[in-house]
Amino acid sequence: MTETVLIPEVPTLVIRPPRKWVPVDLRELWSYRELLYFFVWRDVKIRYKQTGLGVAWALIQPLFTMLIFSVIFGGLANIPSDGVPYPLFTLAALLPWQLFSEGMTRSTTSMVANANIITKVYFPRLIMPIAGTISPLVDFMVAMGILVLMMAYYGFVPTVNVVFLPAFVLLGLATSLGVGLWLSALNVQYRDFQYTVPFLIQIWLYASPVVYSTNLVPAQYQLLYGLNPMAGVIEGFRWALLGSAPPSGIIGLAVVVVLVLLVSGAFYFRKMEQYFADIV
Repeated sequence: MTETVLIPEVPTLVIRPPRKWVPVDLRELWSYRELLYFFVWRDVKIRYKQTGLGVAWALIQPLFTMLIFSVIFGGLANIPSDGVPYPLFTLAALLPWQLFSEGMTRSTTSMVANANIITKVYFPRLIMPIAGTISPLVDFMVAMGILVLMMAYYGFVPTVNVVFLPAFVLLGLATSLGVGLWLSALNVQYRDFQYTVPFLIQIWLYASPVVYSTNLVPAQYQLLYGLNPMAGVIEGFRWALLGSAPPSGIIGLAVVVVLVLLVSGAFYFRKMEQYFADIV
């Protein structure tokens, strides 16, 4: 006599992004804050693992870039620097620029680089691009030591405007995250984007006031130029540290553009989030 054994069905848990107007669940992100710290610290350790100079690379890169720019643009091209010694003028722009470019690069590749984790366990996927954006802060803080020494060498004392410096650093990070949300989601589906990022950064560098001042931009193009949020970040950085002209005209526009990037990027990231584990 044959006996039929009934095997109970195992329930299937399907995790879907929440259907609501707010694209980011801040409460959920906060509950995973320790995981965010782990990813940030892991990125920092991987960057300097098995390197002879270690964290000194955070000083070498902006220092040598500053020297090259000073020779070519400050010496040969004789580009004006608003009364500030050109090496100091350039370095004060390179630090926020490299914070932005490194954050954008790491956040773009964050989803693909962590594919093995994404396909095995659930956590807020937004943590990946956020960690990629935050991790370059370590290099930034180390490189700030060179800037402080150069300011002392040239006799520049920060004014009271230095209290606004964290705001411009935060604006640079927000710009990096806004672009990174778009590119990280697109890079999961189209891997071409990780190869276009270095090209995009190179173009964006010369479209930003790193080697020149915004005063060289004709007045009729100032509004269009202000659509580049890094223009406001860099000029604000110089204003806070070196006492240059206040970037009041382009800061408001930069904030608006960054908010648009963050909100639109968050919505697009949430829309694509449910497909990451399948196509990554």
